[in-house]
Amino acid sequence: MSLNVDTYVYEANGEWTLLEDPDDYGKTMAGFERSRSKLWGSEAVRALGARFFPRLDGGNLRVEPGEIDDFLAECEAIRPHIDHLGGVSGYGAEYVTRCFNNIVAASVRARAEGGGVIVW
Repeated sequence: MSLNVDTYVYEANGEWTLLEDPDDYGKTMAGFERSRSKLWGSEAVRALGARFFPRLDGGNLRVEPGEIDDFLAECEAIRPHIDHLGGVSGYGAEYVTRCFNNIVAASVRARAEGGGVIVW
């Protein structure tokens, strides 16, 4: 199984709805299921001061609309360390970069739409 990242918005009735996926195949991929602990919830990510990504270790990561700016700031703090994270996780920098960029792109879409993101 793999992790996906999706953008959602709240409807008037309080329910949330996923937005359409991007046209490009694979843009929703956020990693393999084991990436929850091996990458995003790893000690290496925690050591960078991340507070959102480690939620994936044992659960889904849901970033509410009011948290998107903080989440994007966390992403920018992590970005310079992608090569290191690729090495310590064993996935490689190219793979981690691709998944990370998908998460960031979904978050940028969420900010533009007034929504949030879920990695699940």
